[in-house]
Amino acid sequence: MATISLQHIQKIYPNAAVKERRKKKGDDPEKKKNNLKITDEGVVAVDDFNLEIADKEFIVFVGPSGCGKSTTLRMVAGLEDITRGDLYIDGVRMNDIEPKDRDIAMVFQNYALYPHMTVRQNLEFPLTLRKVPKEQMNKQVNEAAEILGITEYLDRKPKALSGGQRQRVAIGRAIVREPKVLLMDEPLSNLDAKLRNQMRAEIIKLRQRIDSTFIYVTHDQTEAMTLGDRIVIMKDGEIQQIGTPQEVFDNPVNTFVAGFIGMPQMNFYDGKLVKNGDKYVIEVLGAKIVPTEDKQKHLKERNTPEMDIIVGARPEHISLKNVDGAMMEGSVDVSEMMGSSVHIHLNAGGHDSIIIVPTLELGGQDLSYGSKVRFTFAPNVVHMFDKATGENLEYK
Repeated sequence: MATISLQHIQKIYPNAAVKERRKKKGDDPEKKKNNLKITDEGVVAVDDFNLEIADKEFIVFVGPSGCGKSTTLRMVAGLEDITRGDLYIDGVRMNDIEPKDRDIAMVFQNYALYPHMTVRQNLEFPLTLRKVPKEQMNKQVNEAAEILGITEYLDRKPKALSGGQRQRVAIGRAIVREPKVLLMDEPLSNLDAKLRNQMRAEIIKLRQRIDSTFIYVTHDQTEAMTLGDRIVIMKDGEIQQIGTPQEVFDNPVNTFVAGFIGMPQMNFYDGKLVKNGDKYVIEVLGAKIVPTEDKQKHLKERNTPEMDIIVGARPEHISLKNVDGAMMEGSVDVSEMMGSSVHIHLNAGGHDSIIIVPTLELGGQDLSYGSKVRFTFAPNVVHMFDKATGENLEYK
């Protein structure tokens, strides 16, 4: 059990060649290259990371490859030095504390099991280092094995186990000594889709049975949505948004979050925000949509001017039902029958779009290639983003 506080955390990887080249060329002291910020000190992998994690909370860091999530996790573990900022666990500053003294356990992507040891010996290893008495060691190992359903494999070696079983052993080795904090770095990425689903359920059950605070890293937004109490969405070393899965799904702060969270991702269209009397109106694909009173209130409070915007709508929020004055049109590229629903891929206004329609609502709709489909989305589920900055106009 532990609270964790990350305050203005920054990680810079020194790059002497960059500094020397800048001196010769007179480059700007700070710029972005390949989505990474480069300063005279080097490459900024994580920049001004701030997060408060409650006791027993399950936090998920999610983002594309190279966004800094694993680097942040490794700084919490003590495997990476912190360039600037402070890390506190239960109120104690950890920047200079050795990893072995932080009461943290970590599960890696590649299992990291000892191949010459049996499962039992792998589970016993961290307890042996701590010189735990044999009787207590057996008790803790047996409890961990029972929790993870690997009791029958205790006498086998890792090579005799499947990928899912090996990952259970890796998790067992992490939890056997009952750490305050359990860190997981993409632990399911090496498993096939079916095993990933099973292991997600196992991790959820595990979380209910042990008293650790969890930090979980993944690039898979499905894992983030199903596992996390809160999600930290990262891009280019910076936090984009922190919130519950439902909050970041319903109220994305910018187009990056909107496009990253949700499967399939949100549809985006070019549009305009105009005023009609005392009301704001969205003009998109030849249709006019009047935002709800709540959205009108947010726009008025910020005195939002008329502007070009990006209009966002999630596939599951788009309907084929006729609504006067708010219908848009697209041509079918592909239709995918998914059983209870159909995923319709459209070209609408030069943008690729996906509409998810319940099979029962199709009513004989022609979905052959090139056929025209009319659609709309309700005012309460439409999102408006500043075209210049990508920020959500309701939270700007």
